[in-house]
Amino acid sequence: MAKGYGIFSGGLDSILAAALLQEQGRELVLLTFSTPFFGPERALVSARALGLRARVVDLTAPHMEMLQQPRHGYGRFMNPCIDCHALMFRRAGEIMAAEGGDFLFSGEVLGQRPKSQNRRALDIVAHESGYADFILRPLSARVLPPTRTEELGLVDRDRLQGFSGRTRKPQMELAARYGIKDYPSPAGGCLLTDPIFSRRLKELAGQGPLLDPRDVELLKWGRHFRLPDGLKAIVGRKKAENEALEGLFRPGDVMFKVASAPGPTVLIPAGEPEDPGLAASMTVSYSDAPDGEPAAVRVIGALGERTVAARGLPKKDFAHFMI
Repeated sequence: MAKGYGIFSGGLDSILAAALLQEQGRELVLLTFSTPFFGPERALVSARALGLRARVVDLTAPHMEMLQQPRHGYGRFMNPCIDCHALMFRRAGEIMAAEGGDFLFSGEVLGQRPKSQNRRALDIVAHESGYADFILRPLSARVLPPTRTEELGLVDRDRLQGFSGRTRKPQMELAARYGIKDYPSPAGGCLLTDPIFSRRLKELAGQGPLLDPRDVELLKWGRHFRLPDGLKAIVGRKKAENEALEGLFRPGDVMFKVASAPGPTVLIPAGEPEDPGLAASMTVSYSDAPDGEPAAVRVIGALGERTVAARGLPKKDFAHFMI
């Protein structure tokens, strides 16, 4: 029995690609990739709905290296989709080769995404993966040249699909045929397509190489400010964000919290600010401390824990620091 290794995001297209091959009785291994920008959660749920198990593959290190300078650039935001897809196929191909698999597959649809899924982009992804001869795209197979997998009879080309273009109506009709009703919307899934996150990431990349996944993880939480001394202050907006920032605290960071009133956790990663009074005032300003009155602020860092007094300022005073 032919064994296929699939790049599986858990979205409708990847679900349908797997279902088409399941229908042909092929053995499937679903690979879902994890980085600071996207995780395996929805893929794990979708795989279970198919009666399959998705294997999580951590792609953080090579993905962050690629993100520094993607050969084919970015999409609308900080999403290097062509380079990212090639990297996924390369890693999937390595796993397939090591385990004696026969082919690779994905849920890509010709023309669905103008930049990353046009014919030229699909060819680039296949070529740069190093496994072009093994890649099958079941949803668009009949509008693409026959692949090695089809020519060898490992799958029946006539039982694959010929979808193309941006409409999702054919996919929805096929899902109905398979009785698949619960699937995620096509939007979302990758933070690199989020405009706010992308803006923060671009600003961070301007400070130096993206080498620390923790720095990227911090971009997901709170309000971000670049202080005059070049350090960053991250202000939690709600309890969950405060807890996340406290969980990401590590030696070398400085954390500010109002001692006498509910308020944010303010984290300054990797540095003692030249003007701790500014960060303390920012902490008070976003807290429930009475306006205009001094408040006690706990400062926790390399110098131990101390308390300083600070007054809040109008939030507009910090606007020009915001990222």
